[in-house]
Amino acid sequence: MSRMIQGTAIGIAAGAALLATLALARASTDGGASESAAHLDAARSFNRSSALLALSVLADSGIEHYRGSFTNRAMYAPLATSLLSLGAGLHGGADRASRRHPVRHAIYLTAGAVGVAGTGFHLYNVTKRPGGWSWHNFFYAAPIGAPMALLLSGALGAVAERLRDEPATEPRLFDMQAGRALGLLAAAGLLGTTAEVALLHFRGAFQNRAMYAPVTAGPLASALMAYAALAAPREHWIARAWLRLTAALGFIGMGFHARGIARNQGGWRNWSQNILNGPPLPAPPSLSALAIAGLAALRLRETER
Repeated sequence: MSRMIQGTAIGIAAGAALLATLALARASTDGGASESAAHLDAARSFNRSSALLALSVLADSGIEHYRGSFTNRAMYAPLATSLLSLGAGLHGGADRASRRHPVRHAIYLTAGAVGVAGTGFHLYNVTKRPGGWSWHNFFYAAPIGAPMALLLSGALGAVAERLRDEPATEPRLFDMQAGRALGLLAAAGLLGTTAEVALLHFRGAFQNRAMYAPVTAGPLASALMAYAALAAPREHWIARAWLRLTAALGFIGMGFHARGIARNQGGWRNWSQNILNGPPLPAPPSLSALAIAGLAALRLRETER
């Protein structure tokens, strides 16, 4: 009976998350075109995606670093930086100004730098363990891909701020059309995030077939986004539909991770212990954040000539 109740609750939560994600994706890609330039809509969507990714990093790094007892004071840095990045993303998502915000931009650059430094710390954590570079250490040492999520949050926000300074007609980033540049960034982020998911799900021996879903959807979404970015500007409805599905999948993954926590001894009654030992609850929305960024890039790309 308890499993039936848990399954029903998870199903309801997943359904609600699906509806919320589709609404957010639609708002990020379809709304506001009559009120502001397309590149500003894309910039604001990237700010929101950066905020969602920062929230995932804040919660995930908080749990993991608490489990590590904050043995190194540098472990506080991603918490502070992701909190600032979250605030900057929420502020930028509501800002219709056609110029970059210097404080937001500085926060995003700091987040990216902390993400790079964190990757270095995590790499060192792997190499200093007995056996050095080994599958066991990749699985159980500090996760190498985790700090990269903070780097991505900073990157999404920084390009959003740079995009605001571009003219409404034919905006450009990195010496290419802005829609193409944003699409390639989103595609790279999706691929990198999926690689981290694949490593952790491989560690879990894919004991639930649903664990194949993100490692299948993510690379395909990345490929479709990259193709849409590199091809001539036109409508890519398959890519849009798949990115929306991928965005929803990230939130649905939270339901599966919540179920994984509930299946540990004591369930949610022993949440203080099980949330540390179960699957990482805040991690799946990072996939949603990058899919939503891809949707914004796709819409901008389709307006280009």
